[in-house]
Amino acid sequence: MRATSIIYRRELAAYLRSPAGWIVAAAALLIEGILFQIRGLSQEQLSADVLRQFFWSMSGVTMFAAIILAIRLVAEERQTQSLVLLNTSPVSDLSIVAGKFLAALTFLGGILALSVYMPLLIKVNGKITASQIIVGYLGLWLLGAAYLAIGLFASALTRHQLLAGVLGALFGGVMVMFYQLGKVLDPPFRDVVSHLDAWWGHFQGGFMIGVISLENVVYYLALTYFFLLLAVKTMEAKRWQ
Repeated sequence: MRATSIIYRRELAAYLRSPAGWIVAAAALLIEGILFQIRGLSQEQLSADVLRQFFWSMSGVTMFAAIILAIRLVAEERQTQSLVLLNTSPVSDLSIVAGKFLAALTFLGGILALSVYMPLLIKVNGKITASQIIVGYLGLWLLGAAYLAIGLFASALTRHQLLAGVLGALFGGVMVMFYQLGKVLDPPFRDVVSHLDAWWGHFQGGFMIGVISLENVVYYLALTYFFLLLAVKTMEAKRWQ
């Protein structure tokens, strides 16, 4: 735990000191602000529909921001040769992955927190409940955690951040295509493949409309665990190369 805590503080400080982290945060908030104005405030809609539009666009922004934040976590260490120092120190790959992931998740959580004024504007001027906002943000946080894990796995595969970004986007894109793929399959494969989808069924069909279910929470936690495990195993395999 001490090693994880040290790496967590180091990585979080790197996000806060680096202009790249703030550029990602500013770009994410700017894009969401523009989409919120165009899709939510430029036409007459029920406040519940405006909130759904906000979470619809914010989920896409969150996925892309998570991938971008994660691709540097291991690839940059390999590029600068600083990963060699970590590998030769008494620090396990699990501690490295956990510390880096938690730091990225904290920074992403800060970005999400800075966007909360938008749904609050809807609440002030419309009729939505605080629970709808809380459930939606819980979904965004879980979705972001899953995509950070995907990006971290991609970063563990290569020393090149651009390639890691391409791989992360590819893996993330595949995860949102399962629902559409399931539509062309016959039962029981249709249900199995559709439930693997990371957005349509679990976010759009649940958190986005203010509905929280144990199934959706467990899915995102399992998806996060799966890709973090792959990242750990990848780093273990590359440690001796």
